[in-house]
Amino acid sequence: MDRLCCFKPASATQVSNSGNGKSHMGPVKYGFSLVKGKANHPMEDYHVAKFVQFRGQELGLFAIYDGHLGDTVPTYLQRHLFSNILKEDDFWTDPNSCIVRAYETTDQAILSHSPDLGRGGSTAVTAILINNQKLWIANVGDSRAVLSRRGVAIQMTVDHEPNTERGIIENKGGFVSNMPGDVARVNGQLAVARAFGDKNLKSHLRSDPDVQHDDIDPETELLILASDGLWKVMANQEAVDIAIRIKDPQKAAKQLAAEALDRESKDDISCIVVRFKG
Repeated sequence: MDRLCCFKPASATQVSNSGNGKSHMGPVKYGFSLVKGKANHPMEDYHVAKFVQFRGQELGLFAIYDGHLGDTVPTYLQRHLFSNILKEDDFWTDPNSCIVRAYETTDQAILSHSPDLGRGGSTAVTAILINNQKLWIANVGDSRAVLSRRGVAIQMTVDHEPNTERGIIENKGGFVSNMPGDVARVNGQLAVARAFGDKNLKSHLRSDPDVQHDDIDPETELLILASDGLWKVMANQEAVDIAIRIKDPQKAAKQLAAEALDRESKDDISCIVVRFKG
């Protein structure tokens, strides 16, 4: 993720990773594809995609963590964020509050371990699918979740851009600048207004998520989670139109990543497609 302004020479090779899985309760399947961008640093996108049994229920856990200034924070999120959410005692009765609390306590844990985790940070978009029926989505930053219902793209997350939250940032003593470059950045450095980690900027940043929920009905076809390496070059409806034509969600995720590359996205590209019916 090109979150902080710095020179990153192109790499001659691209590293990719993909996989798939399915629910044990019904027809829901998922596939994912992650492609390293052209920046000359290790892959900074991490993901979670799996179904688990938890307290007699089936949960689908899906996430994209898009790191900056290293991969330590997204790695930490990959290992701990979902477990922190599910540790909350009232998850089943009040998922919204549990998700918000877990995001914030996870960020505090990252900041307290900052000597070990470094000075970097990460965005996050997470989705929890309960028994293939109820969907809870949360995000910090600009990785995005898009739902398709009757073929129409519905954005389920909020892109936390510095210009949108300029007043909050300035009230905390920070500033938003388009210099250097042509992208709005917090204190001229970070191109998102909310993130995990980023201890040096945290006094001017937020880490509380936006949370949305929806019921999966017969008209809901699929869910796309992706890092901004995809969304920088592709509109929500374009992504849905590509994915909905491909029944295999792994092939759909790979096609979305390939299309982003064809459109000259230079960032790391990570994509998960969850298909709710065959």
